[in-house]
Amino acid sequence: MASLKDLKIRIKSVRSTQKITSAMKMVAAAKLRRAQEAAEEARAFSERMARMVAAIGDSVRSIEGAPRLLVGTGKAEAHLLVACTADRGLCGGFNGAIVREVRARARRLKGDGKTVKILCVGKKGRDVLRREFAAEIVDTVQGIGRRGVAYAEARGVADKITGLFEAGEFDVCTVVFNRFKTAMTQVPTAQQLIPYQPPAKKDAEDVAAAGPQPIFIFEPEEDEILAELLPMNVGVQVFQALLESAASEHGARMTAMDNATRNAGDMIDSLTLTFNRTRQAAITKELVEIVSGAEAL
Repeated sequence: MASLKDLKIRIKSVRSTQKITSAMKMVAAAKLRRAQEAAEEARAFSERMARMVAAIGDSVRSIEGAPRLLVGTGKAEAHLLVACTADRGLCGGFNGAIVREVRARARRLKGDGKTVKILCVGKKGRDVLRREFAAEIVDTVQGIGRRGVAYAEARGVADKITGLFEAGEFDVCTVVFNRFKTAMTQVPTAQQLIPYQPPAKKDAEDVAAAGPQPIFIFEPEEDEILAELLPMNVGVQVFQALLESAASEHGARMTAMDNATRNAGDMIDSLTLTFNRTRQAAITKELVEIVSGAEAL
């Protein structure tokens, strides 16, 4: 049985940990509100951008010489997986969910005889993935979102991706990130960036309800618009993924720290009860010894 001194030290240690987790919870909650607003506000823009590219791309996709960002290289032998994780831990299963998804995809692709390359956004993903896929990791980007995710940071990641594509390093690029749903729920999501994959088309009933669709005339020509729009779309979609990932990280950390604070409180109650029982037993033992000594005299 632990001594009274050991129990006092342990209770003090747990209380100190509880103060830290409580402070981290409040900081994550404050950051979550801003990150959630940024992610939700950007969704409409990224969805509209995707629809715009789809509308223009439909008329160009079948034409010879269409942009490679739109139609791809014509093969799917080399795959680039962009893993969006955090630079820090203590956020529950946030990083683990992305690592599991990327690991499963990489194993499946390698099992099919494909070449796999991994671009890690965030130190935690790299630290885990390099145990099995060290040779496949082509680069790591760290320090994104320390003061909120900026478009310039997303543009830098997008430029790395498009640069690798233009150099012929891969045929298909997929970004894996946690889509924010609630503070307690983050959904691991895989979105293909290159070649461009249009949003799922509506079924016949939705098309009929929407009525006749307008016919657009583009100026300049569609291929000229796409030459500017496709790289921009990659940046926008990466930006959206990073915003969703940042909001999910703060939500997961807030939830994890709340659970840790509650568990620390339960542990303090249990240790306090053990301390009181141990002290009572020690006092009783001393009284018994005093009474026994008095009777012996």
